Amino acid sequence: MTRSTRLCAVLLLAIVARVARADGDVPAAAAPSVPSATPGARERFEALSPEEREALRERWKQFQSLPPEKQAELRERLGELRQLPPERRAQVLRNYEAFQRLPLRERREVLERFRRFREMPPERRAQMRSALRQIVEAPPRERARYLENLRRWREMSPSEREQAREEFRRRRR
Repeated sequence: MTRSTRLCAVLLLAIVARVARADGDVPAAAAPSVPSATPGARERFEALSPEEREALRERWKQFQSLPPEKQAELRERLGELRQLPPERRAQVLRNYEAFQRLPLRERREVLERFRRFREMPPERRAQMRSALRQIVEAPPRERARYLENLRRWREMSPSEREQAREEFRRRRR
């Protein structure tokens, strides 16, 4: 996915998060050509501040300026979001809002990590998912140990990391 597509996906999710926390509809006034806008969408749009309405209109214009295939891809993703159970959809929106609260530098780092993750071979991505799942499902004490090791790893120089890798390989034999 290109940077502009990611940006538009984020913008589209912003529309969902801002205007339709519960049902994910795009407001009718901001999206006159979207047939799925609900009757309540107009009221929610009218309840926004003038600045929020203008920001929403600008996002809609950006969406409309995308090529039709990108618009279709984003609509498909929005459909996937709407298909999620309410609690999962709420979690996705909370994650997005937390991402938006990050400083710009940290958001860029997160996006860069996702880019690198997508470039990994499928088997390496599966390993990474498995490792993350182990950390998330670990008891709090073990999870804290993982995170402390990660913090120490990040602080190491490249030569210290290589030494640590060699030590790990030596112990595994």
